[in-house]
Amino acid sequence: MNLAQKLISYHLVSGSMKHGEEIALSIDQTLTQDATGTLTYLEFEAIGIPRVKTKLSVSYVDHNTLQTCFENTDDHRFLQTIAGKYGIYFSKPGNGICHQVHLERYAKPGQTLLGSDSHTPNAGAMGMLAIGAGGLNVAMAMAGEPFWAVMPGATRIEIQGECKPFITAKDIILEVLRKLTVKGGVGKILEYTGEGIKNLTLPERATITNMGAECGATTSLFPSDKQTRAFLKAQQREADWIPLVPDPDASYDEEIRIALHTLEPLIAVPSSPDKVVQVREVGGTPVKQVCIGSCVNSSFMDIMLAARILKGRKIHPDVSLSMSPGSRQTLLMISENGALKDLIDAGARILECACGPCIGMGQAPSTGAVSLRTFNRNFPGRSGTPNDQIYLCSPATAAVSAVTGVITDPRDFLKRKITIKLPERYIVDDSMIIPPSREPEKVIVERGPNIKPLPLKEGLEKSFKAKIILKVEDNITTDDIMPAGAQILSLRSNIPAISEHVFSRIDAGFSERAKTAGGGIVVGGLNYGQGSSREHAALAPMYLGIKVIFAKSFARIHRDNLINFGILPLTILPDVYNILEQDSVIEFPHIVKEIQEYLYITFTDTKTGKNYKAEHSLTKRQKEIILNGGLLNYIKKRKM
Repeated sequence: MNLAQKLISYHLVSGSMKHGEEIALSIDQTLTQDATGTLTYLEFEAIGIPRVKTKLSVSYVDHNTLQTCFENTDDHRFLQTIAGKYGIYFSKPGNGICHQVHLERYAKPGQTLLGSDSHTPNAGAMGMLAIGAGGLNVAMAMAGEPFWAVMPGATRIEIQGECKPFITAKDIILEVLRKLTVKGGVGKILEYTGEGIKNLTLPERATITNMGAECGATTSLFPSDKQTRAFLKAQQREADWIPLVPDPDASYDEEIRIALHTLEPLIAVPSSPDKVVQVREVGGTPVKQVCIGSCVNSSFMDIMLAARILKGRKIHPDVSLSMSPGSRQTLLMISENGALKDLIDAGARILECACGPCIGMGQAPSTGAVSLRTFNRNFPGRSGTPNDQIYLCSPATAAVSAVTGVITDPRDFLKRKITIKLPERYIVDDSMIIPPSREPEKVIVERGPNIKPLPLKEGLEKSFKAKIILKVEDNITTDDIMPAGAQILSLRSNIPAISEHVFSRIDAGFSERAKTAGGGIVVGGLNYGQGSSREHAALAPMYLGIKVIFAKSFARIHRDNLINFGILPLTILPDVYNILEQDSVIEFPHIVKEIQEYLYITFTDTKTGKNYKAEHSLTKRQKEIILNGGLLNYIKKRKM
């Protein structure tokens, strides 16, 4: 078996490992972050069990740390108290980004991790089956329920040779994105093998597995080998190491080869992570902002590389450089070894150990300005600036460009190779991770006035008519559906309030039209719902009465979230997409019967009187979820 099959077989509780069949996996660990966590724990409370049943569950605060209003701080008090009551570890604001901290302190080879964040596959660098999902799926896992998914295919990415100077892990994953695109990993696990991986440290591997999410992959995997053991030993938890490798004769559904010696420094140009070109192709472009950090390139080794480049130099007068260490551990280490002073001397602005600019929480670039970022996403407007010009690159390219003031290939600026070695021993201080209470019955869960009850949906009607409220193009992201940023993130625990912002960057009138029409339908193109795992992109539309999403194809996590909240995802052919028009009224005359008995749904465009078909592709379990109006209703009915 390949490594993906081994890990799945160890945790398989239902179904068979045949590509395309529904399987259920036992979950060892869960993680949440605060932008999705409040809802996740409200959902967990609604299930009604006294304590989590996982081996480990951790609640991180890394998104809404700005605390410009009471709502964010209230959410943090809710998260800490509910964690204490139900057996969950709580990582306080300032301790770091969930994926970075989890890799450092909790990820284990051979185990499963389900996280309410799409970049949870970061832990796949550890030989861990780490999958991003909606918060309701994570709540179910904490309650002891298995995680249901369609058995993915396996893509082998063979890494050959060694990197030339200043070719980094970021360049490797950008090359993967160039080859696969943002749709090429859907329904697949990306498994890295080959001689070339032997010299990649765990932080470098995490850069690669993290951005596999940008390909739409279910997860990404590296074996657990000497590099894994070295990292765990440095983190003072070598006892967690076990060897895990694919069988020598393992087979894969497809194979990709990347020869490291052929790679050039790469960069993703605005505004998609797969619009990848060589840095030299855009060299000389003036830069106004550089941001180094985010969950993909904020490790100690990433920050140290930037610090070594910047030591003794000053950033360009026209450039604003920010640096966000991924964890408090990293901040402590660069404080101790003097690298922090080098960064400050160079003119860097040191930000909190948090997601920050990556999710539009500060550092919005000026109008028309080019911003170089070591982040994982450059979706339009995600930075907080409309029509932004965001480029994604390695810390080496970012640091050099901050000095020159223009996009610069690091090989054209630096005269000698800079090597950053994995530390023999990391500083370990877990004092900002609060363990669950030993007296949970005495813990009072604190709820601020912005935390509203979870809205639920009625079961699906046997037949109905609904208006098409909005028609959108290909590659609509969850940022497009439910924007983030400082002004909106504070409303994540208040669905009535946040629903006012659904599709607001695309169509400011969407929310009002949906309420006036009493709900309706959205029509999308290919890869509808790519990007973040945020279930608000399904829950808020459900609150507005959206009943059906037509699309040419769906991103995995978002499709699952739609089903979880009772919205029916229907796949249509391109010619049907071309025919459907906004404001048309669609009739579903036998929708319940057709879901129960057939693969296709018949619907009528009442404007033309013509009939069309759409595929639902629901499993038996998913049919029951949709018919009952969502996963919570389904679980409650099953347990009655």
